[in-house]
Amino acid sequence: MREQQQDVLVIGGGHNGLVCAAYLAAAGLKVRVLERRHIVGGAAVTEEFHPGFRNSVASYTVSLLNPAVIRDLRLAEHGLRVVERPYANFLPLPDGRSFRLGGEHTHAEVAKWSARDAQRLPEYYAMLDRIVVVLRELMRRTPPNVSDGFVLADWLNSLAVGRQLKSLDMRGRRDLLDLFTKSAGELLDEWFEGEPLKAALGWDSVVGNFASPYTPGSAYVLLHHVFGEVNGKAGAWGHAIGGMGAITQAMRRECEARGVAIETDAEVARLLVEGGKAVGVELTDGRTLRAGLVACNLNPKLLYGTLVAPGVLDDDTTRRVARYRCGSGTFRMNVALSELPDFTAMPGTALQPHHQSGILVGPSLQYFEQAYFDAKSKQYNPGWARKPIVELVISSTLDDTLAPAGQHVASLFCQQVNPQVDGGWEAHRDTVARLMIDTVNDYAPNFARSVIGYEALSPLDLERRIGLVGGDIFHGALGLDQMFSARPFLGQGHYRGAFAGLYLCGSGSHPGGGVTGLPGRNAAREILRDLRRGPRPD
Repeated sequence: MREQQQDVLVIGGGHNGLVCAAYLAAAGLKVRVLERRHIVGGAAVTEEFHPGFRNSVASYTVSLLNPAVIRDLRLAEHGLRVVERPYANFLPLPDGRSFRLGGEHTHAEVAKWSARDAQRLPEYYAMLDRIVVVLRELMRRTPPNVSDGFVLADWLNSLAVGRQLKSLDMRGRRDLLDLFTKSAGELLDEWFEGEPLKAALGWDSVVGNFASPYTPGSAYVLLHHVFGEVNGKAGAWGHAIGGMGAITQAMRRECEARGVAIETDAEVARLLVEGGKAVGVELTDGRTLRAGLVACNLNPKLLYGTLVAPGVLDDDTTRRVARYRCGSGTFRMNVALSELPDFTAMPGTALQPHHQSGILVGPSLQYFEQAYFDAKSKQYNPGWARKPIVELVISSTLDDTLAPAGQHVASLFCQQVNPQVDGGWEAHRDTVARLMIDTVNDYAPNFARSVIGYEALSPLDLERRIGLVGGDIFHGALGLDQMFSARPFLGQGHYRGAFAGLYLCGSGSHPGGGVTGLPGRNAAREILRDLRRGPRPD
């Protein structure tokens, strides 16, 4: 079919693709976004999963979305409203007690388990705050392009990083090194003694991470999840009214206001490369679209392993793509409920503040570790934890647009499951879904009978539906070998891909996963720099 010409083609209409497109269009470029599904948003979408019940399908909570993206794309003006949880986490415990973290009751709650921990917790938060202030700024910067022999010290010694690190004293730099290299479990055991507190804090280290909390490097994953803020409050968690799709629909409206052409049901079959330069794409419907450059929002494994014809990549890059580590221990469920959970530790089905928090089933770091060992070893079943970790967020308690009156929707973010189970996920999806429901039911005995319907998404389903390879919510593991200048590979850490004219704008680039918008924003800055166009994001 006849070729069409534009300045920039963006492959993938997830939130980073939309962010990148919006900034490029603001500089006067003609931009077209191509999205495989019928709706833009990637993992940040709101869809009906049971008649009358809608929910955020995959991503389900707000914290990491960068304030500059919210401001520059006028998301609030396009209807985005984020409400905060009353406190961060509620942990029902096996012995019938419970633990709350966050809000005005935190000191008293922690002191019930350890007076020492209650005194140390403010110091722990202060330590994180000192480091996060520095790293939050670095997340907005393009890593130095290092093509050979990169080590962490190279990045830490780079000029841009050095300017930021000047604000840290020696103690702060040592803490930073600990957070980059130690396990979350080791770090938390050094700080605290109360198991519920360590579980509540350590949960962030295993979210989307198929690893033990005692895996070296997992402390950074913990750190990655505290970069965010809600309504100007650092480290807070919130809910977007209308679900996560409210974010990406607001982004879409701003893109269209800037003249971006957005096509849904437009699946890219192949990246066109001529003379070592990306010149366009071929769609599955037979169309060929050409452009001055291409920005890709897909997982690097999908880009290089699926869209690039065999033999076009050099051998070294081909090998590195094959070794790029993706995979998550995540099993995601959306559940329609006839009533709120009646927790043994906090009785009642009438709405209470704990129903509006992140409800964590997982009492200790040892529990987390055993869940990982079960799924990894496949010793007891085809590949899942006998006692899984479940975070339950009942989004309808903060947002009555998602469910019929008097009923509720819940997001279950469940771990650990092996990305590849023996016999395949098609054979085991419902078995594992029932296990997750039963796990919550052990703490809230009305939960199973209150389930009206559910949608279960295994790692395979997340890959097929949303493009999360191996269910990996980060588009690649957050290890030291896949971070900063080495994300996704050395030589491509500055958002420029394997071919001239190809740019990487998704979560497989710095600073990684989560609904931040920063990979898209940073990539747009580099594209505009190369084109000598402005205005550019700072």
